[in-house]
Amino acid sequence: MKCPKCGTDNDKVLDSRAVREGAAIRRRRECSGCGYRFTTHEEIDRDEVTVVKRDGTREPFSRAKVEKGVRVACQKRPVSEDQVQNLLDEVVMALDGEEVPAARIGELVMERLHKLDEVAYIRFASVYRRFADVKEFLQAITEMVKK
Repeated sequence: MKCPKCGTDNDKVLDSRAVREGAAIRRRRECSGCGYRFTTHEEIDRDEVTVVKRDGTREPFSRAKVEKGVRVACQKRPVSEDQVQNLLDEVVMALDGEEVPAARIGELVMERLHKLDEVAYIRFASVYRRFADVKEFLQAITEMVKK
């Protein structure tokens, strides 16, 4: 690991801890060159999962893309960083198989957002389901209230 201060690639690990219920590891490191201490995070890489998009194209799964959509939906809502990371961890762990339809990923996110924050759920659903008009928006809200 390269030191962010001096660029030396020789360091030692001072401490390692499991975080986010074991889904990631936090490591505290010290540069052997300059003595600077820094933190790194490691998590499971799900590159082996291929996402099949609506138009039939395929691309490698990207947690960052899912995270971006969730963050936009949760913007200015009372949702903590830990809650977002736990939601993402749950979605990643629920992916099974080598190829997963994008629709399945969207449904997994919506299930968890519905439990977490209803406004964030509606925001995500409006983009994911491509609401064409206000009637579709109202229908989604009515279905959510019934649940």
